[in-house]
Amino acid sequence: MSIIYRTTLTPSKLELIAAWLPTRSWYRLTGRAPELVKAGGFRLEDPEGEVGIEFMVVTDESGNQPTTYHVPMTYRGALLEGAEGALIGTMEHGVLGQRWAYDGTRDPVLVAQLMALIQGAAEPQAQSESHTPDPTVRTRAVVAVPVQATAFSATDGLEETEVLLTVATEGQVAIRVPRILRALPLVAGGGDEGTQALGGLGYVTAPPWRLAGDETSRAVFATAEPR
Repeated sequence: MSIIYRTTLTPSKLELIAAWLPTRSWYRLTGRAPELVKAGGFRLEDPEGEVGIEFMVVTDESGNQPTTYHVPMTYRGALLEGAEGALIGTMEHGVLGQRWAYDGTRDPVLVAQLMALIQGAAEPQAQSESHTPDPTVRTRAVVAVPVQATAFSATDGLEETEVLLTVATEGQVAIRVPRILRALPLVAGGGDEGTQALGGLGYVTAPPWRLAGDETSRAVFATAEPR
């Protein structure tokens, strides 16, 4: 399992993301520089132990209304060949040295582990604690779809990124990663946090927002369906 180091990052993750967000098609311009606060997220493990995988949630408070963004990221100890357009930036880690941060929807390690998470073959990890599973992340699998993909491509839209995976000789799965997070409707008595609207889609949900008291509001982090 990955180790969360209590050390310095220069620049910080929020500083990197703030510089990168306005270049994205799904960013909502406010007329001001982004003013970001961390709002939640979780991690996944790289089976090879080389790549950090984080699903970061940040809220931009620079506009009249705050907007919460979902930024899947990977952290590498070297450049990812062929992924120049996916680079968010570089950081100096107090323990690990220089780290390259990438848009995770373009990183094959994150994409593979996201598919494994949806299919129940990967365990979500707490964002800020080492060796700690995160039981608040919930998933539903896509029926009769293999976990392993042989190729993938990613396309940004106005509110989401579509990751198209080839999972068999003639099979594909479309994973949609919302970039602007919205709270699922609360269901009386707990229920399934409003996921009825997702129908038969596979999904990942997690609680980025804390409401009054100890109540949290969940959001969809990814959906998946065969093509």
